[in-house]
Amino acid sequence: MSGNWRLAAVLACVLIALPGAAEKPPGSPATATATVLPSPALPTGTAATPAPRSSHASAPPALTASDVGAWLDGYFPGTLKQGKIAGAQVVIVKDGSVLFKKGYGYADVAAKTPMDPDRTLMRIGSTSKLLTWTAVMQQVEVGKIDLDADVNKYLDFKVVTKTSRVLTMNDLMTHRGGFEEGLKDVIDTDPKRFKSTERFLKENGRPPLFPVGAMPAYSNYGAALAGYIVERVSGEPFAAYIERHILTPLQMQHTTFIQPLPTALVPLMSKGYRQDDQPPVPYELVVTAPAGSVAATGADMANFMIANLQDGRFGEVQILKPETSRLMHTPEVQPRPGFDTLAHGFFYGPRNGHLVIGHGGDTIVFHTDLNMVPDQKLGIFVSFNSRGENDAVYGARSRLFDLFMDRYFPVPPVKDAPEIAGAAAHAAALAGRYENSRRIEHGFISLFYLIQQDKIVDNGDGSISLPSIEGKRFREIAPNLWREAGGVRELLVTGTGHDRQILDSTNPVGVMQPVSLARNADLNLWVGGLSILLVLLTVLLWPVAAWLQRTRPARNPVTGRAATTRRLTRVAALADLLYIGGWYAILAPILSTNLDVYNDGMDGWIRAMQVAAIIPIVGAVIGVTNAATMFRTGCGWGAKSRAVVVALSLLGVVWIASQGGLISLDLNY
Repeated sequence: MSGNWRLAAVLACVLIALPGAAEKPPGSPATATATVLPSPALPTGTAATPAPRSSHASAPPALTASDVGAWLDGYFPGTLKQGKIAGAQVVIVKDGSVLFKKGYGYADVAAKTPMDPDRTLMRIGSTSKLLTWTAVMQQVEVGKIDLDADVNKYLDFKVVTKTSRVLTMNDLMTHRGGFEEGLKDVIDTDPKRFKSTERFLKENGRPPLFPVGAMPAYSNYGAALAGYIVERVSGEPFAAYIERHILTPLQMQHTTFIQPLPTALVPLMSKGYRQDDQPPVPYELVVTAPAGSVAATGADMANFMIANLQDGRFGEVQILKPETSRLMHTPEVQPRPGFDTLAHGFFYGPRNGHLVIGHGGDTIVFHTDLNMVPDQKLGIFVSFNSRGENDAVYGARSRLFDLFMDRYFPVPPVKDAPEIAGAAAHAAALAGRYENSRRIEHGFISLFYLIQQDKIVDNGDGSISLPSIEGKRFREIAPNLWREAGGVRELLVTGTGHDRQILDSTNPVGVMQPVSLARNADLNLWVGGLSILLVLLTVLLWPVAAWLQRTRPARNPVTGRAATTRRLTRVAALADLLYIGGWYAILAPILSTNLDVYNDGMDGWIRAMQVAAIIPIVGAVIGVTNAATMFRTGCGWGAKSRAVVVALSLLGVVWIASQGGLISLDLNY
């Protein structure tokens, strides 16, 4: 779960009316995030294989245990200390065996328990999906799952889609089911409240946002659905199936999907930290279990990588036939050169001249990455047990693989291709706000997606840049194809106008789409920020106005109906502030990524605030009535103007509440 988003800063921008401060959208590391919130704060975020970066080394060192050990010993201690990350473990496999494995830092800071890749369990987040997809392919192999059949034939409930085209397992494996994201019940810490996968899927069905197959949009719900199908067609509970058919054959004795942990594994579990100078957090229960609930050691994940690098074989055991394993690692349709895609659940893309397949994963505090280079029979697994100061883990994780590839598989420096004619005009046409296809549009969480959007900036020299890709400029090297200056990352523009899509070569599970004026973050930040500020000023100036009226009576005081409507307008402003405060209390846990509070236990409070939507609506009616009344009195233009401004601010609160999903009776958010 894609995190990492600066939600507090964004919400503060709304509250104090500083739209410009929200130019930088939620940050995603080189791993296509994991936003629940677009893209970070979701507990099981994705991790796309990074695109190739340029480096140069005339004689790269040999990839040996001694060399990589010395290099990693130089990388981890300083990285962990600087980022306030408690501990990490890394395992590298090569040619069918473990080349290197080591733990760094602590699994338990207070007890000073060292990290041990042979015994210490880590939560691997969305990397768990690779085990789920392996189980799916096993059932394909025995004829119980057809990758192109309607998944509803395997279910005891119906999945609603936005098109007549059937939803297939291939769609789930490539995140093209068209599902909207969701936050409710995604993660928990109370075993008594923990939902089974079956119950979650049936109670928390995600609304269809796109037609099936039309748009990539990363979906934990879709992966959980696939795991439930494995359970249904195999006749075995999902965790038991994985243990019997994958973990036991691969001798992964310290790995499990079971939550809470089996008693025998509890003492081996690493603590999870926001940062190493803070207390550990409770054990995270991932409700979309097949999408991200695995706890595993690095040594066990080495066995899994070895099997994948040997066409499904580990020792004398074959968990998949070679042809099935190769199919799992092959995309249905070959991607555009230089662009990543998905190969039956595995992220698949170029890196320093080599194909890399794998998957990353995140819970709130654990962060993992698994990458394999098939032509080198090479795999590297790394897992951290802390988010780190200022989300330092994301940079630490992505830098590790970048530097590893640049050290052992360097490529010559890239020469920038010439910019095509007309690039300046095209840059101007692309400039504006965009939102990712992985998002929420129903329910109150959609407020964050409304005010968090990326922005393409026309730099005035024919290049474009994006706040989400810091320090990079892109130039158009072919019609609709923009390449990073000094690099190889590319943006491909398809369609025109509102149907335009922008594909990032490093992110195969989401596209950027232009926003309508009604959803434009610039507009909504200004409307929301100014409205709240003016409503606040109306309330604060109320006692001042009353004091002035007593000490300096007006020559033509407002009386009668006009006085009543003005007084009611001030009451409406106060009520709006209380309404905003109520929603802030509900949304505040997101700001500190305390996502376990969003479950059925919150339904009563959320329903109360949804019903309370009558407050801003009635307030806006009162404000408009007051403005109209003022124009029928003998008041001066100053009083009339103030009435209009207050009326507009009350209408602005209604606008933001409506666009942000606060005026809704939907409890499935």
